[in-house]
Amino acid sequence: METQRQKKISQIIQKDLAEIIQESLRAAGKKNLIISVTKVKVTPDLLEAKAYLSIFPEDKTMPVLKEIKELSNQIKHQLAMRTKNQLRRVPDLRFFHDDTVSYLNDVEEAFKGKNNPIKNPDLLGKRKKS
Repeated sequence: METQRQKKISQIIQKDLAEIIQESLRAAGKKNLIISVTKVKVTPDLLEAKAYLSIFPEDKTMPVLKEIKELSNQIKHQLAMRTKNQLRRVPDLRFFHDDTVSYLNDVEEAFKGKNNPIKNPDLLGKRKKS
């Protein structure tokens, strides 16, 4: 369970990370790319933060995520400059892909198409009797 301090730091980092990433995209001249920081989880000792990124279009996800991981030290430095009055120590940043949107799209397509488990119950695995 997250403490109030963890939640507060997560919100601060999430807001600032989104701004930093958007600014770096503009500076690099990348267009037709949307990146949002969907969630940030901070460990209880406040030494590490896991940032989940949603990247659109999905076909550019892995190259962009790799590039962001390579720039993580610069991003951490910019984050430290922004939060110097709020945090004593900036947590180490780890970036992950948030695939929630693609999962929801797959579920929606399944219900629209032939993979609908309601119309075709054979798609569901058989329940094992205990």
